[in-house]
Amino acid sequence: MSQVELMLGAKRSIPIPPGIEGSRRAPRDGGITLAGPAPGTETSPDIDVEKRLQEAFERGWSVTVWNDPVNLMDYVVYVFKTVLKMNEQDASRHMLEVHHQGKSVVARETKEKAELLVHRLRGFGLNATMESA
Repeated sequence: MSQVELMLGAKRSIPIPPGIEGSRRAPRDGGITLAGPAPGTETSPDIDVEKRLQEAFERGWSVTVWNDPVNLMDYVVYVFKTVLKMNEQDASRHMLEVHHQGKSVVARETKEKAELLVHRLRGFGLNATMESA
């Protein structure tokens, strides 16, 4: 088993597990750097990272609130005004849509923002989901 010396005030050595001796080297500053991909990892050339990031940040995610027999209408209006920053009229309209039709799409946001809204709505006890529009 090979040893790598580190500069930590006094010279100390740490063991390197067998099989990866050639993939690490000690730089001049005493730290350890990887000379290639970490053992057991692979790169996938068929994933377009920029396209996936663009899709995630497009406003193509719908937040839907579903009807339930538990929450009172006034409370749902209050939650819409608090979480979604709706005015009284829009909050009441969406509440009635949830009540009569069983669901209402209350927001169309980026993926990250939609996840946050769903989490906050669920925190207030409403049944909310998100889906790609």
